[in-house]
Amino acid sequence: MAKIVCNKKLSEDFFLMKVEEKNSAKMGQFYMLRAWENFPVLSRPISVFDSDGQSVSFLYKVAGQGTGIFSALKPGDDISLQGPLGNGFPAVSGKIALVGGGVGIAPLYLTAKTLMKNHPKNIIDIYLGFSGQVVLIEEFDKVSRELIVDIGGFITDKINPGNYDYIFCCGPEAMMRVLYDKCNALQRGKSLYVSMENRMACGIGACLVCTCKNESGNKKACKDGPVFPADEVYGK
Repeated sequence: MAKIVCNKKLSEDFFLMKVEEKNSAKMGQFYMLRAWENFPVLSRPISVFDSDGQSVSFLYKVAGQGTGIFSALKPGDDISLQGPLGNGFPAVSGKIALVGGGVGIAPLYLTAKTLMKNHPKNIIDIYLGFSGQVVLIEEFDKVSRELIVDIGGFITDKINPGNYDYIFCCGPEAMMRVLYDKCNALQRGKSLYVSMENRMACGIGACLVCTCKNESGNKKACKDGPVFPADEVYGK
């Protein structure tokens, strides 16, 4: 069990939770979180927003009973963590765009920090799409060369894939597919990596709930991913 350090309400339905936990979380990984005994039955997969080795933070959106329980947690409360899990974004260098939609912005903060730390000459632009109230804009601005925000539209309209060596994306399936088609039209499909937000039950690849189709056969989003080269997912 771990202790809640803070659980800040950012907007009507977005929360940022910090937990005291020694960890080695990497960009794009996630944890299975649980703050109850028997019901709901399943833990909830939540992307790592930030980590300093001694604590880990999670940006989440209240969308059901489990995340509703998380939103009521107070500093000092206990929470069960399983992780870090999954394979995250690759350690690349160059000019990189990070594209997030909705709660898909969650793994992009640690990703930007890590890419800047690993290669100080990296150029990081961040594109964030929101349907309503924006959150954490000041934080994302500090870890990017340029921050582009869209409210109520399509953040994919704002990006020219030809301007980047790599593009990392997390968000709704339709958004990621549109971005892949846009990259592919410029013969940049291989530059795009996507984080699949499939429903998960176990987080370790045992239950097959999160299986996603891949060019080489079915893959488990929790164990083989959640990050995949977009060509493997959409290049059929």
